[in-house]
Amino acid sequence: MHSTDSGCGKCTKMANLELVLVHLDLKGAPPKLSYLAEIFPLFSALGANGLLIEYEDTFPYYGNLLSLRAAHAYSPQEIGVILRLAKLHHLEVIPLVQTFGHMEFVLKHKEFAHLREVSIYPNSLNPHKTQSRWLIQVMLQQVMELHAGIRWLHIGADEVYYLGEGEESKNLLSATSITIEDIFLSHVRAVAAHVVSAYPGVRPIAWDDMLRGASVYTLTESGVSPLLQPMIWDYTANLNVEDRIALVQKYRQCGFHKIWLASAFKGATGTSQQLTHIGHHLENHRRWQRVVEAVPRDVFQGMALTGWQRYDHFSVLCELLPVGIPSLAVCLQFLKNGMSDPSWFLLPKNEPTGTFPGSEIMALITQIIFFLKPSQKEFLEGNRFLAGWFSPYHRKRKIVHPIMVQQIQPEAISLLSRWTPVVEAMQALLLRIYPANVVEEWMEEYALPSFREIQELVDDLNAAAILRVPAWSFDVQIKRQPESITFRILYSPYKK
Repeated sequence: MHSTDSGCGKCTKMANLELVLVHLDLKGAPPKLSYLAEIFPLFSALGANGLLIEYEDTFPYYGNLLSLRAAHAYSPQEIGVILRLAKLHHLEVIPLVQTFGHMEFVLKHKEFAHLREVSIYPNSLNPHKTQSRWLIQVMLQQVMELHAGIRWLHIGADEVYYLGEGEESKNLLSATSITIEDIFLSHVRAVAAHVVSAYPGVRPIAWDDMLRGASVYTLTESGVSPLLQPMIWDYTANLNVEDRIALVQKYRQCGFHKIWLASAFKGATGTSQQLTHIGHHLENHRRWQRVVEAVPRDVFQGMALTGWQRYDHFSVLCELLPVGIPSLAVCLQFLKNGMSDPSWFLLPKNEPTGTFPGSEIMALITQIIFFLKPSQKEFLEGNRFLAGWFSPYHRKRKIVHPIMVQQIQPEAISLLSRWTPVVEAMQALLLRIYPANVVEEWMEEYALPSFREIQELVDDLNAAAILRVPAWSFDVQIKRQPESITFRILYSPYKK
């Protein structure tokens, strides 16, 4: 596999970054350990030296937090295997635990619903309740129990939607001079201070989007900057380099000693995107490179290449991890070598061209998106015999002229014969990498509806052809006060 880029030929690599992290977004589709054992050495070979692991409900919470644990969550022993695999391949692990926004996986449960900022929305935590602090501290404690020796802990804190709209926040905002920014910074400061105090040597990281609008004075006076390191995220292909440089300078002015960046290698171009736009993500990294080059070397701690699996807890699955591997390879190699020559080879030399762990899945998804679904759409919408002689009305009543079966059936059967092995192979391949419920969700969302549509058409054709209804019958109702009369009309399309 090769880059399709046709840019500047050769660029300076991002040598300013101490850590280059691959983000594993495990919500919704946690890979089996056997697959992680295949891709961790690939991550390392391509230039990564760390992992940002967002467990969400796949972490083995216990005790009062047992309800947070999904049916397909990893066991404590499996977390241990993941950490040993990471260490074996020289990948430093940074766990990510949401502590403010994106807490749907917690606040959807009835025993924690009273801790929502707005009672009907499970997105954001109410920062005013004492039990909210307890909840966060217990979540962090359980994660830290299985991650001894880590240097950083990501506390999330992005997209805290509806903050300020809860009753307690409204009362506080109306009765005092406190702002929504103050409420946000107070909670983040408390969480970061707890991490620093309870886990010496561990430095909190937080997403920066809720910090961006605050003034230099507000951020400086908040007391947040000595406690944590912001991670500036921007996944766009048209990233504004000058704005991001200015944001870095602002954070430095506020007293943040180290800053992280976050790009994306997948999961940032559409909630239901199934194939990754490599060019989009490569351009995103190119622009980040310009930001890095414009800032002193000691400013940045590292970069996380995010790979979102869902936009939030309730959204559909987007690009699966195997589908994103080529994009990850392109982006990691760009960071490592600073190259954009279309002739350079991206995967380790011992790998056959075009293959990587999970490449068969990408090939089948490509076949579904570019061949099977378009062919089916063209047939269902463009076949005049189907539209004119086997409409939904005809199908419901099993009415079909025999000669039309000959016009419609061969192409329908051909489509079905192409779909069937793909569906069977896709399910088998996904089951090698993911738990059964993940496979069921992906198949139900992206493959089975189209497969069933053509299967049902073939079944209806067969049933109608066998039945060969000799006459159509339908009811005509004439309303006449004070009663109505129903007539049954018979019409035979065949001459006796």
